[in-house]
Order: sequence, then structure tokens, then C-alpha cells
Amino acid sequence: MLMTTNEPVAARDLAEREAAALYRLMTWLSPAFPVGGFSYSSGIEWAVEAGDITDTATLADWLDSMLRDGSGFCDATFLVHAYRATEAGEGDTLSDIAELAAAFVSSRERQLETTSQGRAFIDIARAAWDADGLDGMVAACRTPLVYPVAVGVVAAMHGVPLAPTLHAFLHALVSNWVSAASRLIPLGQTDSQRVLVKLEAAVAATANRALNATLDDVGGTTFRADLASLRHETQYTRLFRS
Repeated sequence: MLMTTNEPVAARDLAEREAAALYRLMTWLSPAFPVGGFSYSSGIEWAVEAGDITDTATLADWLDSMLRDGSGFCDATFLVHAYRATEAGEGDTLSDIAELAAAFVSSRERQLETTSQGRAFIDIARAAWDADGLDGMVAACRTPLVYPVAVGVVAAMHGVPLAPTLHAFLHALVSNWVSAASRLIPLGQTDSQRVLVKLEAAVAATANRALNATLDDVGGTTFRADLASLRHETQYTRLFRS
């Protein structure tokens, strides 16, 4: 477990800690980390079928809204507060945050998506990247941990700094959305990268906003995206689970 103290830290020790934190973030939030993110589209599949998303421009607009004003911002804010509660050792507060985060999920399929990924993330972290106290913090929660809460808890227990954790989480979230869309529209690899370029500023802005947000600030205005997630449950043909 990475530890922080009030004693002076040598430059070499600091560099080693930063390298360890970066390595863990790159591993945990890589598409290769087996949380099953490739199985979910977060309603994008229905949006493609309905004609809301047809090309790189409409995809970038849809994802920008999801990120800034929808589930992206909400998940980022829950991650921040879960991280801080875990860092402070406040199990009761973490439990309240986990319960609120689960209540904010807009559809049954999104509930399946985020709880399945959260459970997988915790299980794999325990098995391969365990940290002292992780089991206790998870056990303090009354509800299963949704994905952003799980990431916040594990990152805090390993002493990985909050700001890069949040930025990496949002990048992984957007990358998974783009990956799903690339198979649905479909998009070529270069066009997929162009969409990621367009979303770079939105990721940074959402991260900065979430770092300063209270739980009272959580909420979304992306009704069409929520509707897409609900409609996906009864979509006739599907490639994805959400």
C-alpha cells in the first residue's frame, strides 16, 4: 500500500510512488482489466438504432452531453466523495455515498452494468492488488458498490492521488463509449480517435467540476440518454447488455 507521511520525502521515493500510482491506474482502467466494460454501451446502441447517432459529429455531441451533464459528471462526483470518505476512514459516510450512487442509476440495465463492473473491480483488486483495510471499507457499505465508487475506494486505499484517478476514470469511461459506438455506427479506428480528441476538453472540465462538487450538485439533464438506456431493455436486436 502506498503511504503518505508528514516527513520529508526524497525525490527518488516520490518518483517511485508516482510511477507506482501511474502503473496501477493504467492497469486498473485499461480495457484489459477484466471488468467486462466491452459488454455495455450505456444506451448508445438504442441511440444508433433511433438515428440520434449516425457519424463522428453526432457521436461527439452525444458523448459530450453524457459526460458534462449526465452520468459522466454524476459518476465522477461519486468517485470523488467515495475516495475522500475512504481516505478519511469514514465507513458510514462511504456507505451513504454508495447507496446514493446506486439510487442515481437511471435504468435496470445501467444498474446491471455499473454494479457488475463495481463487483468485478473489487474482486480483482482484492485478488491481485489487495490493500490493508480494503475489506473493511467494502464491508461497511450496505449496498453493492457501483463502478465509480469501487474505483474511488480502491484508489484511496492504495494512496493513488485523486486528481489523476478521476481523469483516468473519465478517460476510460469515454473510451468505452467510443469503442461501443465504433462497432455500432460503425466507425473506423481513425474516426474513433478523432472523437476522443474532441472530448479531451470535456473530460478535463468534468474532472475539475467534480473535484469541487458537493453531493447536492449531483444531477443530470440528459433525458434523451436516460430514455435510450430504458428503451434498450426492449430493443429487438442487441449486441450489448445496456
